[in-house]
Amino acid sequence: MCRNSFLESVRFFRSLIYYAGMFLASRNFCCHGIRTCQLRTDLLSRSIKHSTSATMPFRHKNTRRIEGLDSNVWVEFTKVAADPSIVNLGQGLPDISPPSYVKEELAKVAAVDRLNQYTRGFGHPSLVKEGDEVIIIEPFYDCYEPMVKMAGAKPVFIPLRCKNDGNSASSADWVLDPAELANKFNSKTKAIILNTPHNPIGKVFTREELQVIADLCIKHDTLCISDEVYEWLVYKGKKHIKIATLPGMWERTVTIGSAGKTYSVTGWKLGWSIGPEYLIKHLQVVHQNTLYTCPTPLQEALAQAFWIDYKRMDDPDCYFHSLSRELESKRDRMAQLLKEAGLKPVVPDGGYFMIVDVSMLNVDLSDVDEKQPYDYKFVKWMIASKKLSAIPLSAFCGPETKKQFEKYIRFCFIKVNLCPENQFRKGICKTLTIAFFPGSLVLKAFRNIKLVWCKIQHKVSSIVIFSEGLYAISEGGMAKENWQKTTGWVALLSLLY
Repeated sequence: MCRNSFLESVRFFRSLIYYAGMFLASRNFCCHGIRTCQLRTDLLSRSIKHSTSATMPFRHKNTRRIEGLDSNVWVEFTKVAADPSIVNLGQGLPDISPPSYVKEELAKVAAVDRLNQYTRGFGHPSLVKEGDEVIIIEPFYDCYEPMVKMAGAKPVFIPLRCKNDGNSASSADWVLDPAELANKFNSKTKAIILNTPHNPIGKVFTREELQVIADLCIKHDTLCISDEVYEWLVYKGKKHIKIATLPGMWERTVTIGSAGKTYSVTGWKLGWSIGPEYLIKHLQVVHQNTLYTCPTPLQEALAQAFWIDYKRMDDPDCYFHSLSRELESKRDRMAQLLKEAGLKPVVPDGGYFMIVDVSMLNVDLSDVDEKQPYDYKFVKWMIASKKLSAIPLSAFCGPETKKQFEKYIRFCFIKVNLCPENQFRKGICKTLTIAFFPGSLVLKAFRNIKLVWCKIQHKVSSIVIFSEGLYAISEGGMAKENWQKTTGWVALLSLLY
């Protein structure tokens, strides 16, 4: 045995004896299992850290496909919005309960022993090879880009553009330029990712718009990955159309759905892909060799819930219809609040998100990181100062169009506290009123008449907000003759129980 190996063995046994003693001490003197486990873990990590093998240079390098993909808007803003005092209107997680029968079906399934074991496992494929291109419509669900890159393909972006010179009142105002879209297709184009109803804008693509995409897919023999997780959340006057139903598109389309979005059970993390057998079989091969299977009880409960609603599709109480009616009222309430505040929301035709232009608000963001886009800074300021969370829209864009979209932030309205019938249920303690003035802070709000105290030009004045508008009251008193309409930009958002 060489000298180095002998010394290494001595060190190893010495450490073993030392840590064995520490382990016994921890058993004798630590009555809490958690602390013991922490000590064992710490000792083990220290042992590994000081071993010869741990100090050897590590030559492995990560593949280039995943470099630069560690930045994630959900990780960043979920962490800062975790404070219970913050009203989280950023993430798309419902705080409404799923239908009672969905939970009941899960309870029934869990009681059947065989349904607590493995089932078949199928899933999602890699349909591209390195060098292929995938067209992504901006703004987009932010995971699309890293997914494309991790598959080795190149994302090619095309933005939805507002046809009214930026003055958008509806998600229908946002359209693709057919000529610009046609120029994105070439011999390297492998797929296009379509999202309808759209997240975050809420656009529901019309049959005519879908036909333009379909014609290009057929012409260039391109796959269409159609993300339709919000397919049941479409509002009056609009209709969701599956692009796979257009002539020539079934054989080249993979349609994606979501149990979380359909039944408000986002924690179940169940979804599905629908398409022709020759495409789906590749998804099955990849899935069974990675995840293998999804939870059996959840899948069975979901199947039974679908069967319940399928049998009453023509019934207004079918959850597919009742949820969209409920959300439409929440959507209208949020839009009304934002409009009354002088803001310009983009009212969605589908989904449960609403974007709003905040560029007109005179907010001092000098204390926030200057390197980040305006919407990132604004949302961080809003979380810290107003205890209200949203999501910056530039997180949903490629590098070339971030400037175009950074004046918008995204709110989520699938929340109980936007429900009109529950206003004032928990009284003034659950009322959040936010007003934006140059250098102002809103401190209080009353019930039907909301009294807001603001600091304007270092003088304390009061503002009374009625349904017909906003009026400033002089410091001299509250007589009606002293009221004057304010000329400043005001953004008022009341989240009333």
